[in-house]
Amino acid sequence: MNKPLVGAFLAALLLGAGVAPAVAAEPAGSTSEVSAEAAPQAKHTAPDTVPAAKAVTFAGTVALSNCSGSVVRSPDAAPTDPALVLSNGHCMESGFPGPGEVVVDQPSSRTFTLLNASGSGVGTLRASKIAYGTMTDTDLSLYELTSTYQQIEDSYGIQALELETAHPTAGTAITVASGYWKRTYSCDIDGFVHQLKEGRWTWKDSVRYTPECRTIGGTSGSPVIDDATGKVVAVNNTGNESGQECTDNNPCEVDENGEVTVREGINYAQQTYNMVPCIGAGSKIDLTREGCALPKP
Repeated sequence: MNKPLVGAFLAALLLGAGVAPAVAAEPAGSTSEVSAEAAPQAKHTAPDTVPAAKAVTFAGTVALSNCSGSVVRSPDAAPTDPALVLSNGHCMESGFPGPGEVVVDQPSSRTFTLLNASGSGVGTLRASKIAYGTMTDTDLSLYELTSTYQQIEDSYGIQALELETAHPTAGTAITVASGYWKRTYSCDIDGFVHQLKEGRWTWKDSVRYTPECRTIGGTSGSPVIDDATGKVVAVNNTGNESGQECTDNNPCEVDENGEVTVREGINYAQQTYNMVPCIGAGSKIDLTREGCALPKP
């Protein structure tokens, strides 16, 4: 996993590799010219004609104490709804949830530094609770804030990033925007992974990046943004660091037939379209809503 940075350094010093949060890989800029090799055939492919790309900025992203995140909204969110912050399940201050564990409505007073388009911190946002968090099937957390979307916009002139409601497609140009590092990574969606296994955890239908997105420790929780629409399609969470098979910090891919593939140096994200049906009025997470397929406690 592109784990919380502080924990990564402590793990490297005290415990050794492969048993704790991952150390940072070599940094890579957002304008890498590395060419991606031909990817395996994906079941979701990009259309022949795509809209012109929009400039992706840091506006709406946040920096956590050890991870990245973003202020997000569903398409139906009202301005007066409490704002939500998206990050990884493994970035929660309560620690990594175990396989099968789901956190719902857990009180939290965590703070987030809100960034503007250029990556400068413009204010501090505070959570009222962890509305949802898990590392089962996916790796995400949603914090409910004490501020509404309208209050954030009025105070800082920054709008929340909108969540895409449809499954992304292979070949889509994306940007991973890290609020922690104030750095972006640009590449394409290479394909989708039936099951991505890392240590004790298994994630489903994960996004695989082309090689240009060399995300590092601290980028965990970064929004993955469709360059053409500006919408969030996934949340960055892990990568295979040293070529090991299915170990901590070295996820492996498992296809429908059980065949295992290891891609050293390749990074991954978890899709977010599937959580949109779970967000009800007032930003409340309702796991019983029609279409909601997130794991339940």
